[in-house]
Amino acid sequence: MPPMTDLTTSPFDLPDTLAAKADRALIADDERHLAAIAAALDHQTAVTAERLAEQRRAPAGSGQVALARDQEIHRLTAQLRVLQRYGLDLCLGRVVRADDPEPIYIGRTGLTDAAGDRLLIDWRAPAAEPYFAATHADPMGLASRRRYRWTRDGRVADYWDEVFGAEDLSGHAALDDQSAFIASLGGSRSARMQDVLSTIQADQDAIIRAGSRGALVVDGGPGTGKTVVALHRTAYLLYADPRLGHHRGGVLFVGPHEPYLDYVGDVLPSLGEEGVQTVTLRDLLPEGATAAPEKDPEVARMKSSVAMVEAIEPAVRFYEEAPTTALRFTVDGMDLRLSVRDWAEAFASPEAGVNHNDAREQVWEALVQILLDQVEVEDDEDFSEADLRRALADHEDLSAIFNGAWPLLEPDDVVADLWSVPAYLRLAAPWLTPAQVRVLQRREARGWTDADLPLLDAARARVGDPGGARRRRRRHEVLAAERERRQEVVDHLIEHDDSEMAVMSMLRGEDLREALDDESGLPAAGRDLLLGPFAHVVVDEAQELTDAEWQMVLSRCPSRSLTIVGDRAQARHGFSESWQERLARIGLDRVDIATLSINYRTPQEVMAEAEPVIRAAIPDANVPTSVRETGRPVLHGSRSDLDRILGDWLAEHGEGVACVVATEPVTVPDRVRCLTPVLAKGLEFDLVVLLDPESFGDGIEGAVDRYVAMTRATQQLVILTGS
Repeated sequence: MPPMTDLTTSPFDLPDTLAAKADRALIADDERHLAAIAAALDHQTAVTAERLAEQRRAPAGSGQVALARDQEIHRLTAQLRVLQRYGLDLCLGRVVRADDPEPIYIGRTGLTDAAGDRLLIDWRAPAAEPYFAATHADPMGLASRRRYRWTRDGRVADYWDEVFGAEDLSGHAALDDQSAFIASLGGSRSARMQDVLSTIQADQDAIIRAGSRGALVVDGGPGTGKTVVALHRTAYLLYADPRLGHHRGGVLFVGPHEPYLDYVGDVLPSLGEEGVQTVTLRDLLPEGATAAPEKDPEVARMKSSVAMVEAIEPAVRFYEEAPTTALRFTVDGMDLRLSVRDWAEAFASPEAGVNHNDAREQVWEALVQILLDQVEVEDDEDFSEADLRRALADHEDLSAIFNGAWPLLEPDDVVADLWSVPAYLRLAAPWLTPAQVRVLQRREARGWTDADLPLLDAARARVGDPGGARRRRRRHEVLAAERERRQEVVDHLIEHDDSEMAVMSMLRGEDLREALDDESGLPAAGRDLLLGPFAHVVVDEAQELTDAEWQMVLSRCPSRSLTIVGDRAQARHGFSESWQERLARIGLDRVDIATLSINYRTPQEVMAEAEPVIRAAIPDANVPTSVRETGRPVLHGSRSDLDRILGDWLAEHGEGVACVVATEPVTVPDRVRCLTPVLAKGLEFDLVVLLDPESFGDGIEGAVDRYVAMTRATQQLVILTGS
C-alpha cells in the first residue's frame, strides 16, 4: 500500500495510550504543514514524471549532448522513485530555532510548493544538520526538535519533542528524555534494513558529514551504527561533494558478503541514490564467482602480502623484452630492416600506465612506422601504405619475432604459470625460498581460490583485456575497409560529376569523410565498469581485508578518498596493529579516525554475556556501551530445544526475523534464517540462536565468531549446546 498523501483525515494516527499527544495545541501546525506537503508532493510527482517523459522523447543526440541527456534522465528517475516511494513520511521531523519561532521541516529530499516556498529541507543540506547533530551540550541554535515515527501506510504513529532551552516544560505530553526514542530503536527487524534516517544520532551524523579528502576510518563495535553511517555517508557525499558525482567516477560501496548486500540493498535507493555500485570483493572480477576458500593457511598467508601482488609486474615485464638481434626481410620486393636499436626504440614507445596488451598495439605501430620511413609509398600507386601495412602484418618472420617478444597475454595465464612453473615464480618473486616456491606450486593451476583473487585482479589491470584488444583491432579493420569502399564510390561520383561547381569534390574533405563513418554496426569496444576509477570508495567490515585485497580497492581509487568502516575486535584473523599502522603498510598515510562507542542495537543483557567472550581473546577490544534494556536474559539450553524455541517465538511474534547461527546447515521455518558466523556478520535479527558456539573454533577466530554471532540480536539471545 503506498503511503498516504490524501489529507481528508488527520496524518496523525496516535493510539489511545498517546491521547495526550493528540492535543490540537501540539499538532495543529504540523497538520497544516503536512497538508501543504501532500499537495506539493502530488504536484511535484506529476511535474517530475512529465519532465522525465519529455527527456525520454527527446532525440538521443551524441557526445556531450547524449551524456547530458542520460544524466538528466538518471537524476529525474531517482527523484521520481523517491517521490513515489514515500508519501508524507518523506518528512522526518522539524526543528525550531531559538531566534525564529517558525518551524523548519526536514525531509528525505527537498520540496517546494507551487509558489516556490520551501516545505522540506533535504536532510543532507547544511541547514538540516542541527536536526541530527544538536545536543543539550551544543544545541546549535535550536530551541526544540521533533521526531516523527511513521506507520507503514504513511501516518504518524508517535512523535517526540526535545527542548534545548531553559524554559520549564515539565509535564509536556511529547517531551522526550531520549528514553522513548531509544526504546523505538528496538522495534522488529525485517529481511531488509529498515529506514533508519530518522534515528541517526549526533555522533553518527558528525561522521556522515565529514569531508571526503583522504581516508576516514569509522571504528566502532557491534550495534554502533557503522553500516548506517557508511550508507548515509555515501548518499551525503554524492549530494554535498561535486567532486564525487556519478559523472566524475561516483562511489563504489564494498560489503563483506552477498547476504549483507541483500540486507542493505534498499537503503541507498530510498535516499535517491540509484547509481552506486554495491559489491563484494569477489564481484570485482569474473573468477570471484567460483573461487573456493584457500584451505592451506600458509599458502593464504603468502598470497595475502603486497609483495606477492607486486610480483605481477616483473611476471608481465618478462614478456616485454626487445629482441637483441637485427632482422632483415623483404616485402613485395622491398628490402626492410630492423636494427637492435630500432627494436629498443619501438619497445620503449608505449605511454606510461598503458596495460600490456594495449601497449602491444603501440609497439607494433612504432615498428610499422620505422619500416614505413624506409620506403616511399604514394597512395595513388598500385601499392599503397594500407597494402604495406597488411603485408607487414602477414609477414611470418616479423610476426613470429614480435609475437614472441611481446605476446598477447591472458591475465589468468600469467597467474596460472606462477603456480605451475617454479622458475617463473622465482623470477617474479625472488624473495621466496625454494621451500615456499614448492608450497605454492599446485596441480590444478586454474582451480582458483579466494587467495588468488588479488593476484588475478592485478594481472587484469597490468595485462589488460585481450578480448578488448581484438575487438578494437576488428573495429579498426572493419572501419578501414568501409572507408576504402566508400572512397571508391566517392572517386566514381567525382569522376562523373559534370556540375558547374563540382559539388562532388567536397566529398574529399577529411571532416566530411569522418562524419560519414557509421560505427553503430561495429564490434563493441566493451568496458568493465567495476575497474573504476571511482572518486570515492566505501569499505564495510574492512578489518577483514588482507594487504593483498586492499590493493584491489586502492587500484580503483587513485584519489585515495576512502571511508573505511570496521571493528578491530571483529577481525577473524586478528588485528594487533592500530588502524594507522595497518593502513600505512598498504600505502595510506593520510588517515583520520572517528570512533563510535554507543551501542544502539544490542541490549545490555546480551552485551553483558558477549563482552567477556571477546575480552578473553582481545583484552583491548573496543566494546561499546549499550543504551537499551529488554528485560530478557540470555537463555541457555540444549540443541533438542531448537524447534520448540523457534515455534514459540514465531507464535508470539507476528513480525520480525530470527536467525540460527551454526557451522552446519539446519532446517528452519519461514522468517528464520540459518547462517554461518561469517555470513551473519553485518546483519541483525530480533532473535538469535547459537548452536554449539564452541564448535565455531579456537583462538581469536573462534572468539570473534562467537562475539559477532551473539551481538546480532536486537531482542533475545539463546545459546544451545549438546545433543
